[in-house]
Amino acid sequence: MEIKNIQAHNLFAYRRLRRAIGYLGFFLPIVLVLLSTISFFQTRIQPSISHYYYTNLREIFTGTLCAVGLFLICYKGNGNRSLFRNDNVLTNIAGFMAFGVAFIPTDPIADTCLQCTLINFSLTWLHYAFAAVLFSIFALLSINVFTIGQQPNPTIPVSMFNENRIYRICGYGIIVCIILIPFKLFSYSTLVFEALALWLFGISWLIKGRALGDEGEIGEKIYREHNPKDTEEMVEDQLKT
Repeated sequence: MEIKNIQAHNLFAYRRLRRAIGYLGFFLPIVLVLLSTISFFQTRIQPSISHYYYTNLREIFTGTLCAVGLFLICYKGNGNRSLFRNDNVLTNIAGFMAFGVAFIPTDPIADTCLQCTLINFSLTWLHYAFAAVLFSIFALLSINVFTIGQQPNPTIPVSMFNENRIYRICGYGIIVCIILIPFKLFSYSTLVFEALALWLFGISWLIKGRALGDEGEIGEKIYREHNPKDTEEMVEDQLKT
């Protein structure tokens, strides 16, 4: 019973960590844009999420990225012989990339920003490199790693809302956003595609963390599981015994 309690506790902790990563990624662009509309912060909507580094909302931008980076580094996956399926290695790399995006800024909009950072602006190309690797790993995790875990269940048909389909849509959606970002197709297009990529990333991690629960119809349609009770309630009951 003690071993089962430990396993249940670890499962509960992993899902909480996945949700934390998902919520941070999903709400970062929303919070930044909403606060930009409030005169108190004296910040206008920026052409990209990275440009919030040069605003009064810089601490929110860098702090959230650092939190995501720390959570990704702390996240310990199951591992795999294939690098492209090894969530332990991929999340560690992504965590360090998040720190790089946070502390090595993008190009400033105007000369007034030149005193905002101690980083030499000749290194700003690293910002784009870190961001590209970060989003690429987000896509890879959704497509290659998250789709491994679902157990086959012949008694429950695969629905259009199956978790693996959601992961693949999120992963390929992130790739499309990465490709479209450099083209600047319309005003604020970089901000829009970055926000979309972060939302897709967040949704993927929230589904993996079972943020919607896995009881009843949700469990069957998304996870192909029969769960009479929400998993977290089951874990809490086990820990009490």
